[in-house]
Amino acid sequence: MFENTKCECGHQNPPDTTLCESCGKPLGEEALSNRPLEMRYDGVARRSQKANPNLIDRIWNFFSSVKVAVVLIVITLIGAMLGTIYPQENTFINFDPAYYEENYGLAGKIYYALGLSHTYESWWFITLLVMIGASLVICSLDRVLPLYRALNKQQIRKHLQFLARQRVTYAADLEGGDEEWTRKLAEQLRKKRFRVAAEQTALLAEKNRFSRWGPYINHIGLIIFLLAVLARAIPGWQLDEYVAVREGEAVPIPETNYYVKNIDFEVEYYSDDEMPDRLKGTMRPKRFETKAELYVCEANCGSTALEPVLRKVKTHDILVNDPLEYKGLKLYQFDYDTTPRLKAVRPVLMDLKSGESYGPFELSILEPESEYELGPYRLKLITRFLDFTVNANGEPANLSSQPNAPAFLFLIQGPDLPAEGETFFYFPIQTDRERFGQDLINGEMAERFDIRVTDMANVEFAGDVSYLNVRVDRALPFVFVGAFISLIGLVMGFYWQHRRVWLRIDDGRLTLGAHTNKNWYGLRAEVAAALRGAGLDVDPKSLDNGGKKE
Repeated sequence: MFENTKCECGHQNPPDTTLCESCGKPLGEEALSNRPLEMRYDGVARRSQKANPNLIDRIWNFFSSVKVAVVLIVITLIGAMLGTIYPQENTFINFDPAYYEENYGLAGKIYYALGLSHTYESWWFITLLVMIGASLVICSLDRVLPLYRALNKQQIRKHLQFLARQRVTYAADLEGGDEEWTRKLAEQLRKKRFRVAAEQTALLAEKNRFSRWGPYINHIGLIIFLLAVLARAIPGWQLDEYVAVREGEAVPIPETNYYVKNIDFEVEYYSDDEMPDRLKGTMRPKRFETKAELYVCEANCGSTALEPVLRKVKTHDILVNDPLEYKGLKLYQFDYDTTPRLKAVRPVLMDLKSGESYGPFELSILEPESEYELGPYRLKLITRFLDFTVNANGEPANLSSQPNAPAFLFLIQGPDLPAEGETFFYFPIQTDRERFGQDLINGEMAERFDIRVTDMANVEFAGDVSYLNVRVDRALPFVFVGAFISLIGLVMGFYWQHRRVWLRIDDGRLTLGAHTNKNWYGLRAEVAAALRGAGLDVDPKSLDNGGKKE
Protein backbone atom coordinates (compact mmCIF):
# COMPACT_ATOMS: atom_id res chain seq x y z
CA MET A 1 0.00 0.00 0.00
CA PHE A 2 1.06 3.60 -0.63
CA GLU A 3 2.71 5.45 2.24
CA ASN A 4 1.42 8.85 1.12
CA THR A 5 -2.15 8.87 2.45
CA LYS A 6 -2.90 12.60 2.41
CA CYS A 7 -6.19 13.21 0.62
CA GLU A 8 -6.99 16.14 -1.68
CA CYS A 9 -9.56 17.25 0.92
CA GLY A 10 -6.63 17.99 3.23
CA HIS A 11 -7.19 15.14 5.69
CA GLN A 12 -4.02 13.30 6.72
CA ASN A 13 -4.90 9.60 6.96
CA PRO A 14 -2.96 6.94 8.93
CA PRO A 15 -0.54 4.78 6.90
CA ASP A 16 -1.96 1.87 4.90
CA THR A 17 -5.45 3.42 4.78
CA THR A 18 -7.27 2.63 1.52
CA LEU A 19 -10.03 5.24 1.84
CA CYS A 20 -9.88 8.77 3.14
CA GLU A 21 -11.40 8.75 6.64
CA SER A 22 -12.99 12.10 5.93
CA CYS A 23 -14.43 12.14 2.40
CA GLY A 24 -14.08 8.45 1.46
CA LYS A 25 -11.97 9.02 -1.66
CA PRO A 26 -10.05 5.85 -2.68
CA LEU A 27 -6.33 6.11 -1.92
CA GLY A 28 -3.23 4.31 -3.06
CA GLU A 29 -3.79 1.06 -4.97
CA GLU A 30 -7.51 1.23 -4.30
CA ALA A 31 -7.70 4.37 -6.48
CA LEU A 32 -6.44 2.37 -9.47
CA SER A 33 -9.42 0.00 -9.46
CA ASN A 34 -13.02 0.57 -10.55
CA ARG A 35 -14.60 -2.33 -8.68
CA PRO A 36 -16.94 -1.77 -5.71
CA LEU A 37 -15.03 -0.60 -2.66
CA GLU A 38 -14.03 -2.87 0.20
CA MET A 39 -16.19 -1.35 2.91
CA ARG A 40 -15.68 -3.75 5.82
CA TYR A 41 -13.92 -1.07 7.88
CA ASP A 42 -14.53 1.82 5.50
CA GLY A 43 -10.96 1.43 4.32
CA VAL A 44 -9.37 1.96 7.74
CA ALA A 45 -6.24 -0.20 7.98
CA ARG A 46 -5.92 -2.92 10.62
CA ARG A 47 -2.72 -3.61 12.51
CA SER A 48 -2.54 -7.06 10.96
CA GLN A 49 -2.22 -5.39 7.53
CA LYS A 50 0.91 -3.47 8.47
CA ALA A 51 3.36 -3.31 5.56
CA ASN A 52 6.60 -4.06 7.46
CA PRO A 53 5.68 -6.11 10.51
CA ASN A 54 8.12 -6.72 13.37
CA LEU A 55 8.16 -9.82 15.61
CA ILE A 56 5.30 -8.61 17.80
CA ASP A 57 3.31 -7.70 14.68
CA ARG A 58 3.86 -11.21 13.29
CA ILE A 59 2.55 -12.77 16.51
CA TRP A 60 -0.39 -10.36 16.36
CA ASN A 61 -0.99 -11.31 12.70
CA PHE A 62 -0.95 -15.03 13.58
CA PHE A 63 -3.62 -14.73 16.26
CA SER A 64 -5.69 -12.16 14.36
CA SER A 65 -6.16 -14.57 11.44
CA VAL A 66 -9.64 -16.08 11.21
CA LYS A 67 -8.15 -19.09 9.42
CA VAL A 68 -5.84 -19.74 12.37
CA ALA A 69 -8.80 -19.41 14.77
CA VAL A 70 -10.79 -21.94 12.74
CA VAL A 71 -7.85 -24.39 12.70
CA LEU A 72 -7.43 -24.05 16.49
CA ILE A 73 -11.14 -24.67 17.03
CA VAL A 74 -11.08 -27.73 14.76
CA ILE A 75 -8.04 -29.19 16.57
CA THR A 76 -9.71 -28.55 19.93
CA LEU A 77 -12.92 -30.23 18.76
CA ILE A 78 -10.95 -33.26 17.54
CA GLY A 79 -9.17 -33.43 20.90
CA ALA A 80 -12.47 -33.18 22.74
CA MET A 81 -13.88 -35.97 20.57
CA LEU A 82 -10.90 -38.21 21.38
CA GLY A 83 -11.65 -37.68 25.05
CA THR A 84 -15.09 -39.23 24.58
CA ILE A 85 -13.93 -42.54 23.06
CA TYR A 86 -13.47 -44.21 26.46
CA PRO A 87 -14.54 -43.10 29.96
CA GLN A 88 -12.38 -40.43 31.57
CA GLU A 89 -10.48 -41.17 34.78
CA ASN A 90 -12.57 -38.75 36.84
CA THR A 91 -15.73 -40.80 36.20
CA PHE A 92 -14.46 -43.65 38.41
CA ILE A 93 -14.90 -43.85 42.16
CA ASN A 94 -11.71 -45.91 42.53
CA PHE A 95 -9.63 -45.55 39.38
CA ASP A 96 -7.39 -48.45 38.38
CA PRO A 97 -4.78 -47.67 35.64
CA ALA A 98 -5.14 -51.25 34.37
CA TYR A 99 -8.82 -50.62 33.55
CA TYR A 100 -8.24 -49.48 29.95
CA GLU A 101 -6.02 -52.39 28.93
CA GLU A 102 -8.23 -54.97 30.68
CA ASN A 103 -11.44 -53.70 29.05
CA TYR A 104 -10.28 -52.36 25.67
CA GLY A 105 -7.07 -54.26 24.99
CA LEU A 106 -4.19 -52.65 23.09
CA ALA A 107 -6.33 -49.66 22.04
CA GLY A 108 -7.13 -48.94 25.68
CA LYS A 109 -3.47 -49.27 26.66
CA ILE A 110 -2.45 -46.77 23.96
CA TYR A 111 -5.35 -44.48 24.96
CA TYR A 112 -4.09 -44.39 28.56
CA ALA A 113 -0.42 -44.07 27.54
CA LEU A 114 -1.21 -41.02 25.38
CA GLY A 115 -2.93 -39.33 28.33
CA LEU A 116 -6.31 -39.23 26.60
CA SER A 117 -7.90 -40.70 29.74
CA HIS A 118 -7.65 -37.22 31.28
CA THR A 119 -7.99 -35.16 28.10
CA TYR A 120 -9.80 -32.17 29.54
CA GLU A 121 -7.24 -31.60 32.32
CA SER A 122 -4.21 -32.14 30.05
CA TRP A 123 -1.69 -29.37 29.35
CA TRP A 124 -2.19 -29.51 25.57
CA PHE A 125 -5.97 -29.18 25.77
CA ILE A 126 -5.74 -26.24 28.19
CA THR A 127 -3.08 -24.67 25.92
CA LEU A 128 -5.47 -24.93 22.95
CA LEU A 129 -8.19 -23.19 24.98
CA VAL A 130 -5.75 -20.41 25.93
CA MET A 131 -4.73 -19.99 22.27
CA ILE A 132 -8.38 -19.80 21.19
CA GLY A 133 -8.96 -17.17 23.88
CA ALA A 134 -5.93 -15.17 22.70
CA SER A 135 -7.19 -15.44 19.12
CA LEU A 136 -10.63 -14.15 20.14
CA VAL A 137 -9.14 -11.18 21.98
CA ILE A 138 -6.68 -10.21 19.25
CA CYS A 139 -9.16 -10.81 16.41
CA SER A 140 -11.62 -8.53 18.19
CA LEU A 141 -9.13 -5.76 18.95
CA ASP A 142 -7.69 -5.93 15.43
CA ARG A 143 -11.11 -5.27 13.96
CA VAL A 144 -13.20 -3.43 16.52
CA LEU A 145 -10.83 -0.43 16.86
CA PRO A 146 -10.75 0.35 13.10
CA LEU A 147 -14.51 -0.20 12.92
CA TYR A 148 -15.13 2.15 15.83
CA ARG A 149 -12.91 4.80 14.27
CA ALA A 150 -14.63 4.42 10.88
CA LEU A 151 -18.17 4.63 12.21
CA ASN A 152 -17.50 7.57 14.51
CA LYS A 153 -15.70 9.68 11.88
CA GLN A 154 -18.28 9.47 9.13
CA GLN A 155 -18.49 12.62 7.06
CA ILE A 156 -21.87 13.37 5.56
CA ARG A 157 -20.64 14.73 2.21
CA LYS A 158 -18.69 11.93 0.56
CA HIS A 159 -16.41 12.05 -2.48
CA LEU A 160 -18.09 11.28 -5.80
CA GLN A 161 -15.77 8.31 -6.41
CA PHE A 162 -16.79 6.87 -3.05
CA LEU A 163 -20.48 7.06 -3.99
CA ALA A 164 -20.00 5.76 -7.53
CA ARG A 165 -18.09 2.69 -6.37
CA GLN A 166 -20.66 1.38 -3.90
CA ARG A 167 -22.52 -1.81 -4.76
CA VAL A 168 -25.83 0.08 -4.69
CA THR A 169 -25.62 3.29 -6.72
CA TYR A 170 -27.91 5.74 -8.49
CA ALA A 171 -27.27 8.90 -10.47
CA ALA A 172 -29.76 11.21 -12.20
CA ASP A 173 -30.34 14.82 -13.21
CA LEU A 174 -33.05 16.56 -11.19
CA GLU A 175 -35.34 19.42 -11.95
CA GLY A 176 -35.90 21.85 -9.12
CA GLY A 177 -33.95 23.12 -6.17
CA ASP A 178 -31.16 20.99 -4.74
CA GLU A 179 -32.16 21.66 -1.12
CA GLU A 180 -35.81 20.79 -1.82
CA TRP A 181 -34.77 17.43 -3.29
CA THR A 182 -32.50 16.81 -0.32
CA ARG A 183 -35.38 17.49 2.07
CA LYS A 184 -37.78 15.19 0.15
CA LEU A 185 -35.28 12.34 0.01
CA ALA A 186 -34.51 12.74 3.73
CA GLU A 187 -38.22 12.56 4.54
CA GLN A 188 -38.64 9.35 2.52
CA LEU A 189 -35.64 7.71 4.17
CA ARG A 190 -36.98 8.60 7.64
CA LYS A 191 -40.18 6.79 6.72
CA LYS A 192 -38.00 3.72 6.23
CA ARG A 193 -36.75 4.22 9.83
CA PHE A 194 -33.35 5.56 8.83
CA ARG A 195 -31.61 8.10 11.02
CA VAL A 196 -30.82 10.99 8.71
CA ALA A 197 -28.08 13.59 9.12
CA ALA A 198 -28.09 16.38 6.49
CA GLU A 199 -25.51 18.93 5.51
CA GLN A 200 -26.80 21.41 2.95
CA THR A 201 -27.36 19.28 -0.17
CA ALA A 202 -25.79 16.08 1.16
CA LEU A 203 -27.11 13.56 3.64
CA LEU A 204 -26.22 10.35 5.42
CA ALA A 205 -29.05 7.95 6.29
CA GLU A 206 -28.24 5.05 8.63
CA LYS A 207 -30.03 2.38 10.63
CA ASN A 208 -29.20 -0.69 12.71
CA ARG A 209 -25.63 0.39 13.36
CA PHE A 210 -25.71 -1.61 16.61
CA SER A 211 -25.75 -4.86 14.58
CA ARG A 212 -22.11 -4.24 13.58
CA TRP A 213 -21.12 -4.85 17.21
CA GLY A 214 -22.87 -8.24 17.29
CA PRO A 215 -19.78 -10.32 16.39
CA TYR A 216 -17.68 -8.53 18.99
CA ILE A 217 -20.30 -8.96 21.71
CA ASN A 218 -20.32 -12.63 20.69
CA HIS A 219 -16.53 -12.65 21.12
CA ILE A 220 -16.83 -11.06 24.58
CA GLY A 221 -19.26 -13.80 25.59
CA LEU A 222 -16.93 -16.52 24.27
CA ILE A 223 -13.96 -14.97 26.09
CA ILE A 224 -15.91 -14.95 29.37
CA PHE A 225 -16.95 -18.55 28.65
CA LEU A 226 -13.33 -19.66 28.06
CA LEU A 227 -12.04 -17.77 31.12
CA ALA A 228 -14.71 -19.48 33.22
CA VAL A 229 -13.65 -22.89 31.90
CA LEU A 230 -9.98 -22.14 32.62
CA ALA A 231 -10.88 -20.77 36.07
CA ARG A 232 -11.84 -24.30 37.08
CA ALA A 233 -8.12 -24.96 37.49
CA ILE A 234 -8.01 -22.42 40.35
CA PRO A 235 -7.98 -24.31 43.69
CA GLY A 236 -11.43 -24.28 45.25
CA TRP A 237 -13.25 -23.29 42.06
CA GLN A 238 -14.04 -26.76 40.76
CA LEU A 239 -14.33 -30.12 42.47
CA ASP A 240 -15.73 -33.41 41.21
CA GLU A 241 -14.85 -36.18 43.63
CA TYR A 242 -16.42 -39.26 45.16
CA VAL A 243 -16.47 -40.17 48.85
CA ALA A 244 -17.51 -43.47 50.42
CA VAL A 245 -19.29 -42.94 53.75
CA ARG A 246 -20.21 -45.89 55.90
CA GLU A 247 -23.18 -45.70 58.25
CA GLY A 248 -22.27 -44.04 61.51
CA GLU A 249 -19.00 -42.62 60.21
CA ALA A 250 -17.85 -39.13 59.27
CA VAL A 251 -15.24 -38.69 56.54
CA PRO A 252 -13.42 -35.60 55.25
CA ILE A 253 -14.40 -34.21 51.86
CA PRO A 254 -11.29 -33.92 49.64
CA GLU A 255 -9.82 -30.44 49.03
CA THR A 256 -12.23 -28.82 51.51
CA ASN A 257 -12.50 -28.29 55.27
CA TYR A 258 -15.85 -30.10 55.38
CA TYR A 259 -16.78 -33.51 56.78
CA VAL A 260 -19.87 -35.52 55.88
CA LYS A 261 -21.46 -38.06 58.22
CA ASN A 262 -23.73 -40.92 57.17
CA ILE A 263 -26.33 -41.05 59.95
CA ASP A 264 -28.38 -43.75 58.24
CA PHE A 265 -28.70 -45.29 54.80
CA GLU A 266 -31.93 -46.75 53.45
CA VAL A 267 -32.67 -48.59 50.23
CA GLU A 268 -36.07 -49.73 48.99
CA TYR A 269 -36.43 -52.33 46.22
CA TYR A 270 -39.15 -52.94 43.67
CA SER A 271 -41.39 -55.87 44.43
CA ASP A 272 -41.95 -58.56 41.80
CA ASP A 273 -45.44 -57.16 41.18
CA GLU A 274 -43.92 -53.82 40.14
CA MET A 275 -41.44 -55.25 37.63
CA PRO A 276 -41.80 -56.81 34.16
CA ASP A 277 -41.54 -60.58 33.89
CA ARG A 278 -37.97 -60.53 32.59
CA LEU A 279 -36.78 -58.72 35.73
CA LYS A 280 -38.73 -60.61 38.34
CA GLY A 281 -36.58 -62.23 40.98
CA THR A 282 -33.89 -59.52 40.70
CA MET A 283 -33.06 -56.78 43.17
CA ARG A 284 -33.81 -53.40 41.56
CA PRO A 285 -33.55 -50.31 43.78
CA LYS A 286 -36.64 -48.13 43.82
CA ARG A 287 -35.33 -45.48 46.18
CA PHE A 288 -32.14 -45.05 48.14
CA GLU A 289 -31.19 -42.17 50.38
CA THR A 290 -28.53 -41.09 52.83
CA LYS A 291 -29.48 -39.21 55.96
CA ALA A 292 -26.43 -36.99 56.07
CA GLU A 293 -24.95 -34.29 58.24
CA LEU A 294 -22.41 -31.76 56.98
CA TYR A 295 -19.74 -30.45 59.33
CA VAL A 296 -17.15 -27.73 58.98
CA CYS A 297 -13.76 -28.40 60.54
CA GLU A 298 -12.65 -25.58 62.84
CA ALA A 299 -9.48 -27.04 64.36
CA ASN A 300 -7.05 -29.94 63.99
CA CYS A 301 -8.06 -30.34 60.36
CA GLY A 302 -5.96 -32.99 58.65
CA SER A 303 -4.22 -33.97 61.88
CA THR A 304 -3.63 -37.68 62.43
CA ALA A 305 -2.78 -37.25 66.12
CA LEU A 306 -5.69 -35.09 67.25
CA GLU A 307 -9.42 -35.36 66.74
CA PRO A 308 -10.77 -32.64 64.43
CA VAL A 309 -13.08 -30.06 65.96
CA LEU A 310 -16.29 -30.17 63.92
CA ARG A 311 -19.33 -27.92 63.83
CA LYS A 312 -22.53 -29.13 62.20
CA VAL A 313 -23.80 -26.75 59.51
CA LYS A 314 -26.53 -28.70 57.71
CA THR A 315 -28.64 -31.86 57.78
CA HIS A 316 -30.26 -33.25 54.65
CA ASP A 317 -31.71 -36.50 53.32
CA ILE A 318 -29.75 -37.01 50.09
CA LEU A 319 -31.73 -38.63 47.30
CA VAL A 320 -30.95 -39.09 43.62
CA ASN A 321 -31.28 -35.60 42.04
CA ASP A 322 -31.88 -34.08 45.48
CA PRO A 323 -28.39 -33.20 46.74
CA LEU A 324 -27.24 -31.63 49.97
CA GLU A 325 -26.28 -28.05 49.10
CA TYR A 326 -24.24 -25.64 51.20
CA LYS A 327 -22.39 -22.52 50.00
CA GLY A 328 -21.74 -23.88 46.50
CA LEU A 329 -20.93 -27.39 47.74
CA LYS A 330 -23.25 -30.14 46.46
CA LEU A 331 -23.33 -33.76 47.56
CA TYR A 332 -25.23 -36.07 45.19
CA GLN A 333 -26.36 -39.62 45.87
CA PHE A 334 -24.31 -41.64 43.40
CA ASP A 335 -24.20 -45.29 44.44
CA TYR A 336 -24.28 -47.61 47.42
CA ASP A 337 -22.90 -50.93 48.65
CA THR A 338 -24.87 -53.14 51.02
CA THR A 339 -22.38 -56.02 50.92
CA PRO A 340 -21.80 -57.19 54.53
CA ARG A 341 -18.25 -56.41 55.64
CA LEU A 342 -16.54 -57.00 58.92
CA LYS A 343 -15.98 -54.02 61.13
CA ALA A 344 -14.42 -55.79 64.11
CA VAL A 345 -14.07 -59.24 65.69
CA ARG A 346 -13.37 -60.32 69.28
CA PRO A 347 -11.39 -63.55 68.90
CA VAL A 348 -9.47 -65.56 71.49
CA LEU A 349 -5.96 -67.02 71.34
CA MET A 350 -6.19 -70.80 71.79
CA ASP A 351 -3.24 -72.83 73.10
CA LEU A 352 -4.06 -76.13 71.41
CA LYS A 353 -1.65 -78.14 73.56
CA SER A 354 -2.93 -77.00 76.96
CA GLY A 355 -6.48 -76.27 75.85
CA GLU A 356 -6.28 -72.79 77.42
CA SER A 357 -7.82 -69.77 75.74
CA TYR A 358 -6.81 -66.15 76.26
CA GLY A 359 -9.01 -63.23 75.43
CA PRO A 360 -11.16 -62.20 73.76
CA PHE A 361 -9.44 -59.11 72.36
CA GLU A 362 -10.90 -56.31 70.22
CA LEU A 363 -9.53 -56.55 66.67
CA SER A 364 -10.70 -53.70 64.43
CA ILE A 365 -10.48 -54.46 60.73
CA LEU A 366 -9.55 -50.90 59.73
CA GLU A 367 -7.81 -49.62 62.86
CA PRO A 368 -6.20 -52.53 64.73
CA GLU A 369 -3.95 -52.03 67.75
CA SER A 370 -0.23 -52.58 67.31
CA GLU A 371 0.01 -54.94 70.34
CA TYR A 372 -2.28 -57.19 72.37
CA GLU A 373 -1.48 -58.67 75.80
CA LEU A 374 -3.23 -62.05 76.20
CA GLY A 375 -2.28 -63.81 79.43
CA PRO A 376 1.37 -64.87 79.16
CA TYR A 377 1.41 -64.17 75.42
CA ARG A 378 1.92 -60.98 73.44
CA LEU A 379 0.63 -60.44 69.89
CA LYS A 380 2.45 -57.81 67.85
CA LEU A 381 0.86 -56.74 64.56
CA ILE A 382 3.45 -56.93 61.79
CA THR A 383 1.20 -56.02 58.85
CA ARG A 384 -2.41 -56.06 57.70
CA PHE A 385 -4.05 -56.81 54.37
CA LEU A 386 -7.54 -55.52 53.61
CA ASP A 387 -8.05 -57.57 50.45
CA PHE A 388 -5.54 -60.43 50.66
CA THR A 389 -4.14 -62.06 47.56
CA VAL A 390 -0.97 -63.75 46.38
CA ASN A 391 0.79 -61.94 43.52
CA ALA A 392 2.64 -63.45 40.56
CA ASN A 393 5.82 -63.75 42.65
CA GLY A 394 4.02 -65.79 45.28
CA GLU A 395 4.09 -62.92 47.79
CA PRO A 396 1.18 -61.63 49.90
CA ALA A 397 -0.37 -58.44 48.48
CA ASN A 398 -3.44 -56.23 48.58
CA LEU A 399 -5.93 -56.67 45.75
CA SER A 400 -7.84 -53.46 46.63
CA SER A 401 -8.36 -50.94 49.41
CA GLN A 402 -11.70 -52.46 50.42
CA PRO A 403 -11.92 -54.93 53.36
CA ASN A 404 -13.09 -57.82 51.18
CA ALA A 405 -10.64 -60.42 52.50
CA PRO A 406 -8.87 -59.05 55.61
CA ALA A 407 -5.77 -60.81 56.91
CA PHE A 408 -3.42 -60.06 59.83
CA LEU A 409 0.17 -61.15 60.32
CA PHE A 410 1.04 -61.32 64.01
CA LEU A 411 4.25 -62.02 65.89
CA ILE A 412 3.45 -64.22 68.91
CA GLN A 413 5.83 -64.08 71.87
CA GLY A 414 5.56 -66.00 75.11
CA PRO A 415 6.35 -69.27 76.93
CA ASP A 416 7.90 -72.15 74.97
CA LEU A 417 8.52 -69.83 72.00
CA PRO A 418 11.80 -68.41 70.69
CA ALA A 419 12.76 -65.08 72.23
CA GLU A 420 12.19 -63.32 68.93
CA GLY A 421 8.75 -64.95 68.63
CA GLU A 422 6.96 -66.78 65.81
CA THR A 423 4.76 -65.38 63.01
CA PHE A 424 1.11 -66.32 62.63
CA PHE A 425 -1.34 -65.44 59.84
CA TYR A 426 -4.95 -64.87 60.88
CA PHE A 427 -7.96 -64.67 58.50
CA PRO A 428 -11.10 -63.46 60.37
CA ILE A 429 -13.47 -64.80 57.66
CA GLN A 430 -13.79 -68.60 57.73
CA THR A 431 -14.04 -68.95 53.94
CA ASP A 432 -10.84 -66.94 53.50
CA ARG A 433 -9.14 -69.18 56.07
CA GLU A 434 -9.94 -72.19 53.94
CA ARG A 435 -9.40 -70.51 50.58
CA PHE A 436 -5.90 -69.26 51.37
CA GLY A 437 -4.92 -72.22 53.61
CA GLN A 438 -4.27 -70.51 56.93
CA ASP A 439 -3.04 -73.74 58.58
CA LEU A 440 -0.75 -74.47 55.63
CA ILE A 441 0.74 -70.97 55.76
CA ASN A 442 1.32 -71.14 59.54
CA GLY A 443 2.91 -74.61 59.38
CA GLU A 444 3.94 -75.94 62.83
CA MET A 445 2.45 -72.89 64.55
CA ALA A 446 -0.97 -74.09 63.37
CA GLU A 447 -0.54 -77.22 65.54
CA ARG A 448 0.26 -75.12 68.61
CA PHE A 449 -2.00 -72.03 68.35
CA ASP A 450 -5.22 -70.87 66.82
CA ILE A 451 -7.01 -67.52 66.77
CA ARG A 452 -10.75 -67.98 66.49
CA VAL A 453 -14.09 -66.35 67.20
CA THR A 454 -16.16 -68.54 69.54
CA ASP A 455 -19.52 -66.83 69.11
CA MET A 456 -21.27 -64.68 66.48
CA ALA A 457 -21.93 -62.18 69.24
CA ASN A 458 -18.23 -61.39 68.96
CA VAL A 459 -18.57 -60.39 65.31
CA GLU A 460 -19.49 -56.80 64.37
CA PHE A 461 -20.44 -55.91 60.82
CA ALA A 462 -19.97 -52.45 59.32
CA GLY A 463 -22.99 -50.51 58.10
CA ASP A 464 -23.89 -49.94 54.46
CA VAL A 465 -21.65 -47.74 52.37
CA SER A 466 -23.11 -44.71 50.57
CA TYR A 467 -21.11 -43.28 47.66
CA LEU A 468 -21.58 -39.53 47.29
CA ASN A 469 -20.50 -37.39 44.36
CA VAL A 470 -19.07 -34.12 45.69
CA ARG A 471 -19.24 -31.16 43.32
CA VAL A 472 -18.13 -27.55 43.51
CA ASP A 473 -18.31 -25.39 40.39
CA ARG A 474 -17.93 -21.69 41.15
CA ALA A 475 -17.19 -21.03 37.47
CA LEU A 476 -20.56 -22.33 36.26
CA PRO A 477 -22.46 -19.00 36.69
CA PHE A 478 -19.80 -17.29 34.56
CA VAL A 479 -20.14 -20.04 31.94
CA PHE A 480 -23.86 -19.24 31.70
CA VAL A 481 -23.22 -15.47 31.62
CA GLY A 482 -20.70 -15.91 28.80
CA ALA A 483 -23.07 -18.15 26.85
CA PHE A 484 -25.93 -15.65 27.29
CA ILE A 485 -23.80 -12.69 26.14
CA SER A 486 -22.60 -14.72 23.17
CA LEU A 487 -26.20 -15.52 22.24
CA ILE A 488 -27.08 -11.81 22.34
CA GLY A 489 -24.22 -11.08 19.93
CA LEU A 490 -25.35 -13.84 17.56
CA VAL A 491 -28.92 -12.53 17.52
CA MET A 492 -27.71 -8.97 16.87
CA GLY A 493 -25.53 -10.06 13.98
CA PHE A 494 -27.98 -12.47 12.36
CA TYR A 495 -31.30 -10.64 12.55
CA TRP A 496 -30.32 -7.03 11.82
CA GLN A 497 -28.22 -5.43 9.08
CA HIS A 498 -26.33 -2.16 9.19
CA ARG A 499 -27.60 -0.07 6.26
CA ARG A 500 -26.20 3.28 5.12
CA VAL A 501 -27.19 5.61 2.31
CA TRP A 502 -25.08 8.57 1.23
CA LEU A 503 -26.20 11.09 -1.37
CA ARG A 504 -25.24 14.52 -2.62
CA ILE A 505 -26.80 16.86 -5.11
CA ASP A 506 -24.47 19.10 -7.10
CA ASP A 507 -26.12 21.65 -9.44
CA GLY A 508 -29.12 19.38 -10.09
CA ARG A 509 -27.07 16.17 -10.34
CA LEU A 510 -28.01 13.47 -7.79
CA THR A 511 -25.35 10.92 -6.87
CA LEU A 512 -26.31 8.18 -4.40
CA GLY A 513 -24.38 5.28 -2.92
CA ALA A 514 -25.58 2.74 -0.35
CA HIS A 515 -23.97 -0.07 1.60
CA THR A 516 -24.98 -2.89 3.92
CA ASN A 517 -23.08 -5.76 5.49
CA LYS A 518 -25.66 -8.27 4.15
CA ASN A 519 -29.10 -8.56 2.49
CA TRP A 520 -28.37 -6.38 -0.52
CA TYR A 521 -31.74 -7.18 -2.02
CA GLY A 522 -33.52 -5.60 0.96
CA LEU A 523 -31.32 -2.50 0.79
CA ARG A 524 -31.96 -2.00 -2.94
CA ALA A 525 -35.70 -2.34 -2.35
CA GLU A 526 -35.64 0.27 0.45
CA VAL A 527 -33.57 2.74 -1.57
CA ALA A 528 -35.77 2.30 -4.65
CA ALA A 529 -38.91 2.82 -2.52
CA ALA A 530 -37.46 6.02 -1.04
CA LEU A 531 -36.55 7.35 -4.48
CA ARG A 532 -40.00 6.51 -5.86
CA GLY A 533 -41.58 8.22 -2.86
CA ALA A 534 -39.65 11.36 -3.74
CA GLY A 535 -40.98 11.21 -7.32
CA LEU A 536 -38.23 9.33 -9.19
CA ASP A 537 -39.15 6.23 -11.20
CA VAL A 538 -36.52 3.66 -10.23
CA ASP A 539 -36.28 -0.10 -10.74
CA PRO A 540 -34.48 -1.78 -7.78
CA LYS A 541 -32.44 -3.97 -10.16
CA SER A 542 -30.99 -0.88 -11.83
CA LEU A 543 -29.36 0.11 -8.54
CA ASP A 544 -27.05 -2.93 -8.51
CA ASN A 545 -23.52 -1.84 -9.31
CA GLY A 546 -22.49 -5.53 -8.78
CA GLY A 547 -18.82 -5.19 -9.62
CA LYS A 548 -17.51 -3.72 -12.87
CA LYS A 549 -14.65 -5.53 -14.56
CA GLU A 550 -11.33 -3.75 -14.66
